[in-house]
Amino acid sequence: MSEHIRIGDVAPRVQYAADGAQTVFTYPFPIFGAEDLEVLVAGTASPPGYNISGAGLSEGGSVTFAPAPATGSVVTLRRRVKVERVTDYQSNGLLRANTLNDELDRQVAALQDLREEMGGTLRLDPSEPSGGMVMPPRDMRANRLLGFDSLGGITSFPRDAAVMTSPYSGAIPRTAEDKFAERLTARDFGAMADGLNDDGPALQAAMNAAVASGRMLEIGEGSHRTTMPLVLGGGAAGLVMLGSIIYAGPAGTTALTLGDGAAVRNTQKSYRGLRVLRATISDWSDENDIGIVARNLDASVLDVRQVEGFCIGVRTLGVERGFEDSEVHLDRLVNNGIGLDVRTATAAAWNTSVRYYGGHFAHGMSVNVDKDRYGVRFSAAPGAYVAHNRHVFDGPNFELQSRDKPITGIPFLVEVNSRAVIVRNLRMEGCDAFVARHTAAAQDHVYEVAWASQGYLVDVDYTTTATRTGSVVRRHHQAIAHREAVRELASVPNLRAASIRWNTTEVGFERMAVLSTNVSGTPSLVSDFAFPALDSITLTDRGAILVGGRGLGFVVDSRTCRDFALAVDADAPRLIVQCFDIDKALLTDAAGQLVRASGQTMQYSTGARWWQGSADMTDAALTRLQTVRLEPQVAYAIIGVGRLTADYEVRAMRLACDPVFSPPVLYGLPDMPHGVRELRAELAWDPPSVAAGASATLNVTVPGTRPGDYCQAAFSLATSGMLFLAQVGASDIVTVTAWNRTAVAIDLNPGTVRVRVVKA
Repeated sequence: MSEHIRIGDVAPRVQYAADGAQTVFTYPFPIFGAEDLEVLVAGTASPPGYNISGAGLSEGGSVTFAPAPATGSVVTLRRRVKVERVTDYQSNGLLRANTLNDELDRQVAALQDLREEMGGTLRLDPSEPSGGMVMPPRDMRANRLLGFDSLGGITSFPRDAAVMTSPYSGAIPRTAEDKFAERLTARDFGAMADGLNDDGPALQAAMNAAVASGRMLEIGEGSHRTTMPLVLGGGAAGLVMLGSIIYAGPAGTTALTLGDGAAVRNTQKSYRGLRVLRATISDWSDENDIGIVARNLDASVLDVRQVEGFCIGVRTLGVERGFEDSEVHLDRLVNNGIGLDVRTATAAAWNTSVRYYGGHFAHGMSVNVDKDRYGVRFSAAPGAYVAHNRHVFDGPNFELQSRDKPITGIPFLVEVNSRAVIVRNLRMEGCDAFVARHTAAAQDHVYEVAWASQGYLVDVDYTTTATRTGSVVRRHHQAIAHREAVRELASVPNLRAASIRWNTTEVGFERMAVLSTNVSGTPSLVSDFAFPALDSITLTDRGAILVGGRGLGFVVDSRTCRDFALAVDADAPRLIVQCFDIDKALLTDAAGQLVRASGQTMQYSTGARWWQGSADMTDAALTRLQTVRLEPQVAYAIIGVGRLTADYEVRAMRLACDPVFSPPVLYGLPDMPHGVRELRAELAWDPPSVAAGASATLNVTVPGTRPGDYCQAAFSLATSGMLFLAQVGASDIVTVTAWNRTAVAIDLNPGTVRVRVVKA
């Protein structure tokens, strides 16, 4: 060098924000060689692809990158001169100025570098006296907190002695250890959350600590893989998950269990953001393979964000205590054989009064294509309590991917005697044409279908083991306003006014058939059982008293409609239903359980040849308003009331059905003449020539006519002074008299005699 470097008062460090295009960055301070310049890009030292120029120049130089640093990255250039001596002066040697200047320049440069680094260190204020800032020895500061004493000097404190105070009015000092223990996290116990390492032991240790301390546990972001089942006992305040648990443990067990079992009540718990995924999708063959089990929750919140790949996704379980009065929030329950299982484990447990929000129950197109799947199941262990009641679901979504496959995919499977399960605004996509399947004595369920992809007549499927009906499907996705109405098929609001005195001993009723338990002969058709009138019926001022063995019913055509509702005002009657096939021939219990009803079990009476309710229709038993469901093979039915032995009074009866149907009520027909008080007949007649003042007679057969009935007769042609009179000559016979009232003979042309008989 012809001249030594001049070291000016310039900071030996410069930074730039890269824009992705700039490649040349200058440094305004001198360096002695390229090795004296440290280059960092986004915190990374010596990135590849750069060249340094300007070494040895007092004004500095530049760094050229290829390619340009990425947009937003920070480029740092700083001098780092080695602290070493590179010259040595010889005794009696020649002292050259350039050599001395270079040595002094290096010392000044090194001091500038040191000053730059000292600017980023923790140090005393210049106004304070030096000293007192020496750290305690290693053995005195181990497992302690570093801090400052009352004089501002450095010291160490026990972890349970150092205090801190929140900077708000009213705050009190707390130890650092107490502050850090406010919420436990899985990372406190070594969880890696990288989806590769086994976090199971760390997660379980964290859960054990939460139980012991009564604290809330937080499982942070990331994927926590575990090869062991996890249990968070009821002693913990709850769980918050920001990440997920990937279960890679043994099959046939529960991945995550919440709360205590036995007779412990887990109250006021909060489990939020739960995500549990199975590492490989289960084949759904083992119902012990469960994602999450929540036990004995009371007045708690269970928030499930995602559960995938298990035989049962989530199970809410009553174990010698109840699961009740809680909220369950559901998001994605995907690729589980049963998404949610509402269950009891013992006879002393219950599962009741729970509110459910949301829930997307879905399956992949290729997942277990040969296996049945359900969204929500109500179940009980053998011998456990089965009267689940008052469960309310809001807005669940079911995409079960069962259409066009030889499998079953139904949103609700009800295996218990549940009551008042209310489902609002559910969606069905790719499901079977049943919103629910009932296998026991469940009733009073309401399924409100907001939308269904597979058709309009979504229904409830009652299996051969079902003993109750009475649940409702509200199909909001098609003509909701029409379906909200009720179609009345037949009504006898005043049985006394509708009574028909068939003869001196037998009584019948308009629109209704009179029934008997002891029909003689070998009856087989509807007409053999539907009598116009029978004896042993006594009229009262409001209705009629029927002796045991007598019944009343409406005869309906049930080929297009299978659900009917019967309302009765009577004293302790029994619901009865008689079934007939398409040929109007009697069907017995040999064809299976043909009739189901709400509120009671229907039992077949061999002697009466009808299905009869097991309980009286009384308000106390909630059975006065009955819903009847008939199996498809029942083409015609008689629906009404009766008793086998006891007498009872009936005052009014009404029969209705879903307004989407309008099946006929059958009465007054040639093969079923019951239910009418007016009888009619006609007969062709060519009256003879009748002399003045004389008459001619004709007997017309009118089945059911009895002495005492009102009669009228008419002729189809002009009578020209001939008067037609009628009277009951004998049972089933009406005698018609043609009386010539004029003074001349009359010979009428051939015509038709019409007879009308009205019973009292």
